[in-house]
Amino acid sequence: MSSITHILPAARADRIDWTPYLVGAGIGVLSWAAFAIANNPIGITTALSQASGGVAASIWGQDFVAHNSYWIKNAFQIDYGMLFLAGTLLGGLLSALTSGTWRLETVPSAWADRFGPSVIKRYAVAFLGGIVAMYGARLANGCTSGNGISGGLQLALSGWLFLAVMFPTGMLTAFALFGRR
Repeated sequence: MSSITHILPAARADRIDWTPYLVGAGIGVLSWAAFAIANNPIGITTALSQASGGVAASIWGQDFVAHNSYWIKNAFQIDYGMLFLAGTLLGGLLSALTSGTWRLETVPSAWADRFGPSVIKRYAVAFLGGIVAMYGARLANGCTSGNGISGGLQLALSGWLFLAVMFPTGMLTAFALFGRR
C-alpha cells in the first residue's frame, strides 16, 4: 500500500473516512488563507455569541440586548466571523452528506451503549455540556480553533498551553465516559 493511500479519504462501501493528515493540512491552509485574505485568525465562539445576541434581540427585543454588557461588546454583525460560522456549518453538512455518514439520531449508539437510550438524558447532558464548553471558551477568550490552532500557529504561549491541557483532558474524559473501547 502506498503512502498516498494513508493521506486520501479511505473509500468503503458505505462511507468515506478522512484521515487526520489531510484534515490537518487543510486546517493549516485554511488558517493561512484566513490571515492572508481576512487578516483574522480562525475562531468561532465570538461569531456564535454574536449570533446568539441576534436571536435574543428577535425574541426578547433590542432593548434586552442593548442592556447586556457582553452583547454590547460583541454586537451582532455580518462580518468575517459570521461568514466563518456559516461556512463551518455548511462545510460540516456537506462533508457528512458526501461521506455517507449523515443520519439523524436522537441517541447515538456510543452514548446508548454506555448511558442508556434515554433521549431526555442525552439532550440534557448535551445542552449542559454545550453551556459549559461555550462558557469556558468565552472565559478563555477563544475556543479550540481560536486558542489552540490560531494561537499555536502564532506561537502564542496561551495557545500552546491550551493545547498542552486540552489533549490530556480530552483523553481522560473519553476514558471516563467510554472506557478502553
